[in-house]
Amino acid sequence: MTPLLECKALTKKYGNTLALNNINLTLERGRIIGLLGPNASGKTTLIKLINGLLTPTGGEVLINGQKPGPESKLAIAYLPDTTFLCEWMNVEQLIDYYKDFYNNFDSQKAYDMLARLNIGKKMKLKAMSKGTKEKVQLILTMSRKADLYCLDEPIGGVDPASRDYILETIINNYNPEGSILISTHLISDIEKVLDEIVLIQGGNLYMHKTVDEIREEKGMSIDGLFREVFRC
Repeated sequence: MTPLLECKALTKKYGNTLALNNINLTLERGRIIGLLGPNASGKTTLIKLINGLLTPTGGEVLINGQKPGPESKLAIAYLPDTTFLCEWMNVEQLIDYYKDFYNNFDSQKAYDMLARLNIGKKMKLKAMSKGTKEKVQLILTMSRKADLYCLDEPIGGVDPASRDYILETIINNYNPEGSILISTHLISDIEKVLDEIVLIQGGNLYMHKTVDEIREEKGMSIDGLFREVFRC
């Protein structure tokens, strides 16, 4: 079976700055994967390359055996680390927008998740708190039946209760035949849901292992390993 994601000698430079250096990585289906590393380690650059938002300086990235393009964009559900929706739109307009744009978007699934938060369909984005906006963006992303969900800092900047809701939404609503790639620095909050980790340091792939392998080999948690590697 073709791997879900392959990075082959993937390299990205910004001028003279090397953001990613010769990354070789394969991700399979049915996994929740933590993309971990300190700030400026290359996490967001990798996610943007996967989504075809950046062009590699060297090497290549393949999604279902294909380079980023229209088909791969349909296969990937991307949640960036910034607000990207129009503030003047209400919930119903946002759902209609996603339904028109993505043929794998499930409107009823989105409405069901929003109803559990008591977010009405006429509520405008500009009237929502930062935490509620992030939940709405996540719900829209997770309502697609994608092969790969790329979530860039989905729990950054929200309170602990909101983090719990976001993690519950991620676990219960992704396509079980796909995988989730979560970029975050809040490792202790997401460790319990991870199957494996990809650890990046200074643009280099430091480690790619399952959570069970790390606990057996290192005798420590993922958060403990991260703190040991980066001396946090």
